[in-house]
Amino acid sequence: MTHQPQSADFRSHFLTASQAFITLVKEIPEDAWNAPALGVWTVRDLVGHASRAISTVEDYLARDAAGPAITDPVEYFLLALADADDPARKLNQDDAIASRGVEAGLQLGKDPAKALEELAARVGARVQSTGDSELLGTPVGPMTLAGYLPTRTFELAVHGCDLARALDVSPPGLLHAGIASACELAGRIAARRSSAASLLLLITGRTGLPKGTGIL
Repeated sequence: MTHQPQSADFRSHFLTASQAFITLVKEIPEDAWNAPALGVWTVRDLVGHASRAISTVEDYLARDAAGPAITDPVEYFLLALADADDPARKLNQDDAIASRGVEAGLQLGKDPAKALEELAARVGARVQSTGDSELLGTPVGPMTLAGYLPTRTFELAVHGCDLARALDVSPPGLLHAGIASACELAGRIAARRSSAASLLLLITGRTGLPKGTGIL
């Protein structure tokens, strides 16, 4: 059974998450762009990777998309991360993602915040004028806008939290709706994984988390 978000919700969550991420980018000190941020990524690399959560909407709407459409964002992640259980293929996948983040960070140029604002304004207008069932040509197959956009909100929420942690600031209030949406989607993805029981124990504070940080 698929889960389709309400039209107004999936659009507003994406748009506000985009603005929240830009707010964080504007807080980056000039001397922090090359500082470590996440794994092998610098702050610039992380911002570049997260910018793809916005740019791919525009890119994939421009691609031909024919055939049965994926409408559930959970299916997108299960297909996109299909190599997760194969260590060698997972490493190759991670390396490719890391390289794309570095490249995207460089493409943002000398004023990343301005570049992101222009990108978000252009893509936001396109999202507002595009129907829920419009197809995008994603790497995992045709997807409806209503199915794809929550995956982009997820990326912006997660990497917004990553960037806030790297900068030692709190996530902006504008990101809260996106975080809530991402938590819901993460739970649905977790339920489809073989590690679902372990993940449930983790988020309920039974294992692996400091006392008081579980959901219960």
